[in-house]
Amino acid sequence: MAENKKLLNRALRKNRVRAKVSGTAERPRLTVTISNMHVSAQLIDDAAGKTLAAATTVGTKAKGTMSEKCATIGTEIAKKAKKSKISAVVFDRNGRQYAGRLKALADAARQEGLEF
Repeated sequence: MAENKKLLNRALRKNRVRAKVSGTAERPRLTVTISNMHVSAQLIDDAAGKTLAAATTVGTKAKGTMSEKCATIGTEIAKKAKKSKISAVVFDRNGRQYAGRLKALADAARQEGLEF
């Protein structure tokens, strides 16, 4: 029961954030998905409904803690954004608390020059 309530609350937070956060071609949405083993980040243009860039640990031999994996993905997505001439994004944390792994990813992306 507590498990379902936790997931329900996260889904409600996610929907609340998504109602306000939307990506454009100039300022796409940076969405982050963190599972128990993998991390994924995407730059999405919601107006066109297209993914502009993506980075993930799935299919790679990424070693280290989850925070280290998140930092790696943050750096990687920022480099791909720079290559696509994107300098500013809107951060979509998917209903997650901005701490720990999510903060590591965001800090790494900011160090590479991504603004949000």
